[in-house]
Amino acid sequence: MTTPVCTSAATPAAYATRAQRAPHAYPSFSSYVRARGPVLLRTARSLTANPSDAEDLLQTALTKTYVAWDRIEDHRALDGYVRRALLNTRTSQWRKRKVDEFSCEELPEPDVVPEPDPAERQVLHDAMWRAVMKLPDRQRAMVVLRYYEDLSEAQTAEVLGVSIGTVKSAVSRALGKLREDPELSPVR
Repeated sequence: MTTPVCTSAATPAAYATRAQRAPHAYPSFSSYVRARGPVLLRTARSLTANPSDAEDLLQTALTKTYVAWDRIEDHRALDGYVRRALLNTRTSQWRKRKVDEFSCEELPEPDVVPEPDPAERQVLHDAMWRAVMKLPDRQRAMVVLRYYEDLSEAQTAEVLGVSIGTVKSAVSRALGKLREDPELSPVR
């Protein structure tokens, strides 16, 4: 047994009539959407927080407008009609929004993760720079280009005019020296 998808009282003949006039039955509707679409989309965006939801909202309102195209007497007032359809559709969405609330014995408070102290971050930053400044010039240049400038190994090699293997080995040695630096030992 199948479940009916549409429960309206429309006859198959009515659906056939709609299908016949479908996409290009109203050239004036198509030209209206092309001309006023961007303005109506801005209106829809003012009603929602998400641009994708605004596009869906506008699409729904334009569908409602298309269905009622024959019944709209004054086509000079179409913007108002579509805006009202936007607002009514959005209001219906708010009303349909499901909010699950239930009581519990203990409130589910989020775990508070303490923010790192800015002074401690600055101390770590200064210690790291002092350790980097102790490196030989070539290793320092490679570490700065790789990790501070975020260049790839190939880009670093190109900037310094060396091979990628040289960059890999020099950066590996530099990181080893940084790991052994006594100023950075509390960080580990």
